[in-house]
Amino acid sequence: MEVIKLNIERDFDKFLDLSAGVYVLLTGYLISARDQAHKRLVEDIKNNRNINFEIKNSFIYYMGPTPSKENQVIGSAGPTTSSRMDRFAPFLYDMGVRATIGKGKRSIEVVEAIKKNNGLYLITIGGAGAFLSKKIKESKVIMYEDLGPEAIRLLYVEDFPVIVAIDSKGDSIW
Repeated sequence: MEVIKLNIERDFDKFLDLSAGVYVLLTGYLISARDQAHKRLVEDIKNNRNINFEIKNSFIYYMGPTPSKENQVIGSAGPTTSSRMDRFAPFLYDMGVRATIGKGKRSIEVVEAIKKNNGLYLITIGGAGAFLSKKIKESKVIMYEDLGPEAIRLLYVEDFPVIVAIDSKGDSIW
């Protein structure tokens, strides 16, 4: 099994060449957000409100962590079921999101948005939140702190394991 190591910021052009089924270890910055954060984010963008990160070329990880313990950057940080964000994803891909990360299949509308925008859908290991949290080296709430675990966070990850589930051509592992 081939595993490719990619830096989100430096290796940006290489992501377009990834095919469905490829294993990747990501290093770089991700945004984490779940249902309620997606709803607010889309509303804020549509209403021309300022958001605290660059949406263009961002990677959004569908995750809401458990509380961190002493000496931990973040608590358990496993993926959320991606289909819960399908009503927001096409709009966000159109706004420039490069990739989303979660678990499970996506709707036809999301697949079409991925193809239209040369995006990616990546999956990671469900049920392995404690393991994945060790790959997160920094975590900072940057928006919607009142949402607690569903707040938008800026994460810095090292060797974060993902599989290309849907590539930029719309081909999928399913």
